[in-house]
Amino acid sequence: MGETIFTKIIKREIPADIVYETDSVLAFRDIRPQAPTHILIIPKIEIPAVTDIKGKEHASVLADLFDAANEIAKKENLVEKGFRIVINCGPDGGQEVYHLHLHLMGGRKFSWPAG
Repeated sequence: MGETIFTKIIKREIPADIVYETDSVLAFRDIRPQAPTHILIIPKIEIPAVTDIKGKEHASVLADLFDAANEIAKKENLVEKGFRIVINCGPDGGQEVYHLHLHLMGGRKFSWPAG
């Protein structure tokens, strides 16, 4: 599939507003935010999409992604009012970059169903 823009951000070949980093996860502000707070949380290993997740093989990195989301939500003061986590999968699901990522969004009220 080739290198994605997220791989280049991990390698520091492309600048990003990084807000969180561990050995397995990197998080940065979205360049086209859909909410006052919109942060992308990515694994440092390449998993193209949700459909490529292998349960036991990827269990720890998935846990790390959600641990990161919780830590970032606290730091961004989103916990009290709430926030949304979105994972898009495939073209009809809105996925644009084929490197698994969570969208952590907050700072405004969201409606349902999502659009």
